[in-house]
Amino acid sequence: MKITIPFDSKHVAILAFPFGTHAGPLLSMVLRIAAEYPDVRFSFFSTRASNAKTLALNKGNIQVYNVHDGFPEGHMPRHPMEAIGKFIHAMPGNFRNAIDEVVAETGMNITCLITDAFYWFGAEMAKEFDCKWVPLWTAGPHSVLVHIETDLLRERVSSKSNDVCDDPSIDFLTGLSGVKVSDLPEGVVRDIENPMATMLHRMGTTLSQATVVAMNSFTDVHPAIADLFALAEALEEYKFPFIWAFSGNPEKQMPKGFLERTKNQGKVVAWAPQNEILQHSSVGVCVTHCGWNSILECMVGGVPMICRPFFGDQKLNNKMLEHEWGIGVGIENGVFTKENTLRALELTLSSEKGRVMRQKVLELRDCALKAIEPQGSSIKDFTTLINIVTS
Repeated sequence: MKITIPFDSKHVAILAFPFGTHAGPLLSMVLRIAAEYPDVRFSFFSTRASNAKTLALNKGNIQVYNVHDGFPEGHMPRHPMEAIGKFIHAMPGNFRNAIDEVVAETGMNITCLITDAFYWFGAEMAKEFDCKWVPLWTAGPHSVLVHIETDLLRERVSSKSNDVCDDPSIDFLTGLSGVKVSDLPEGVVRDIENPMATMLHRMGTTLSQATVVAMNSFTDVHPAIADLFALAEALEEYKFPFIWAFSGNPEKQMPKGFLERTKNQGKVVAWAPQNEILQHSSVGVCVTHCGWNSILECMVGGVPMICRPFFGDQKLNNKMLEHEWGIGVGIENGVFTKENTLRALELTLSSEKGRVMRQKVLELRDCALKAIEPQGSSIKDFTTLINIVTS
């Protein structure tokens, strides 16, 4: 039965990628636009599990819908990559089915399609709906360049490599000088047949068809037990005060007695308001996996970073932080040991190089804050985006 809803003729469909931190920035952007335009309907599509974490209940002019996750009812994936692979295999049919049901129910055609940039099929879907397509890239600017230029990278790297163990520099793309093949996200030039690699390659070839690409910028993986122990031992030995956001079981996964011995030195919590904490003047450094959201929050807080990347674009982000912007330091050999961790902590907190890093990140903080002033570049860009989505 068709539902009568007091919206105007504008109907924006939002398609989220339900893994990692992708859905959060997309939802944050939509919440801001929806607040400005209460007469526009926003239909938010993601998996049941993701929606339960981000926007379990309908909010005003935002309606939430579940899409099929690729698994039979009641099945639990054995590994995060299995869940991602099954979901990718279910696309785009799962989204198309859900959208068709909502359009039939409401009688409102889609006038704008906002998707995670991963969804290459947004281009074709927008053509079918005769609407605008706005993909949101939630990672850093250098990684989207890598995916757009994947064909060139595969061709040039293959011609420069005599052996799969070679690690040539990417000196033929502007902005990537000093970056090596080993710094690139998985699936760009190695292991190119997996579902994520195929999806990102297709994305890179279709982003040019978007009405506009929104970028999160201005102008579920846990570390190994050995990493956790090394970081905990370094913090305890040198009495560094700390706040540690840890989603696992610290009683079982951290050194025995660590919580009790450090209860007056630091705090281990299941979740922390990272953005607010990083803007506190007493924070001297942030240990991060180099996800783009965390990097932006550190920049806005004026906090240098100790980097331990795990996957995706994180190694590339680490490279930029350390060698391009000079506001972070990588863990030696990419592995937490007590000695490596102590060296990184002492460098950032107690050395001249650390002082210079803090000065550089404060300069970037000033740039970020200037961008969100009333006439700042980010505010102007966001106003342009709102006009595109709602017009």
